[in-house]
Parts: sequence; C-alpha cells; structure tokens
Amino acid sequence: MLLLVAVVPAMAVEVGEPAPEFSLQASDGKTYTLSDFKGKQAVAIAWYPKAFTKGCTIECKSLAENGHLIREYDVAYFMASTDEVEENKKFAAEQKADFPLLSDPTGAVAEAYGVKMPVLNMAKRVTFYIGKDGKILKIDENIKPATSAEDMARTLGELGVAKKQ
Repeated sequence: MLLLVAVVPAMAVEVGEPAPEFSLQASDGKTYTLSDFKGKQAVAIAWYPKAFTKGCTIECKSLAENGHLIREYDVAYFMASTDEVEENKKFAAEQKADFPLLSDPTGAVAEAYGVKMPVLNMAKRVTFYIGKDGKILKIDENIKPATSAEDMARTLGELGVAKKQ
C-alpha cells in the first residue's frame, strides 16, 4: 500500500506574533509601510494570487463595491499580490478599487508572511488582520471571494476592532 503524505509548511507567522514589516508600492502611487500604522489603527491585508484572474477579480469587486462596510472600522485595508505595480494599477482601475493594492514583485514580503507558493512567485489567498500593536490578530485562509468585504467587516467586529467615531 502506498501512502502519500502532503507536507504543508506552517505559516511563517502565527497569531499573537508581530506582523512582518513591509514597505510596498501601491496602485494609488503611494508606498505603504506597516510600522506607519502601529499605535494608530488596525490593518487588514488580503493576499491574492494574480490580478485579472477570476477569483481575484471577484474578491477585488467585493471589496470595491462593499468597502463601506469595512470603512466603518478603524482599519487600513489592502489587497496584496506579487504582481508588478503597473499591473496592479490597471487591475485596481478596471475593478474601480477605492483602496490600495500593494505590489510585492520580488515575493519577499509574501514569503515573510508565509503565503508565497513554492516555485511560483504568487501568493496564496490569505487575509491577515493586524492589531494596533503590530501583532497578528487573525490569519484567515478560508476566503470566499464573492463575500470578501462582508466577511472582512464581520471579522473586524469579532476581533473587537474599534468602529470609527
């Protein structure tokens, strides 16, 4: 009898640990650095595999069309991929994304977060919730692209992230 065992690497970071620092260019022309948010507001980063693919387009549309639900909370939220910044600019424009899409073309940040797929320079679909203290509050690997915004808003509430005044 042949037994195949899949070895799944553990996440590079765990809940309760400090989130890996990053400084990434975004679709809005700005560069975002995680430490800029420390002590100010929570951060949600929705990693996605590839711009213009079916699931990623559905997820981006959800966040663009229902972002008002997320913006009720004191949170900075992003989608992030290993796509080049120019690709993410086009993708954000096509989907009418009113939030930044971060670009990690080297895959170094995706690797630090443990979402970089082996061999491919692409990220897995995983959302990280980071508290004001810079520590990981939740790692969500069960993303439903069509309800991404509603799910993110519900999770922010469950995590006790403050609502905007």
